[in-house]
Amino acid sequence: MKFTSILSLVAIATAVVPASPALAGNLDGRTFTGVFLERGKTSGDADTITFKDGRFRSSACDRYGYSDAVYKAGSAGDAMSFEVETRSAKYGKLLWNGTVRGDKLDATVMMVQDGKKPVENWVVAGEKK
Repeated sequence: MKFTSILSLVAIATAVVPASPALAGNLDGRTFTGVFLERGKTSGDADTITFKDGRFRSSACDRYGYSDAVYKAGSAGDAMSFEVETRSAKYGKLLWNGTVRGDKLDATVMMVQDGKKPVENWVVAGEKK
């Protein structure tokens, strides 16, 4: 009987407190500065990646009309991974898959536009202190 009561309390607590994708990886409040570049290129755009209030933003993408978006994060070992999809009315969507290890962020960003071949981009950044 006690086991059933404990399970009921856990179920109620889970239903009352919704899980935030951002809290799973504890990236909120962190900011990284670096470069956003197309795969194979040696230079790109300066970028500031911000995780705040469960949302992700890339400053390099602002001028192309990409919005901020809710991100999902998780951890494995000494690394945190994140996924996010940002959208631009003019340029389509960016599919972000990244890893934060210590104060370093590495991400692969696929630019997907209707009728065009996807373009792979990279972001390499360090945490802003």
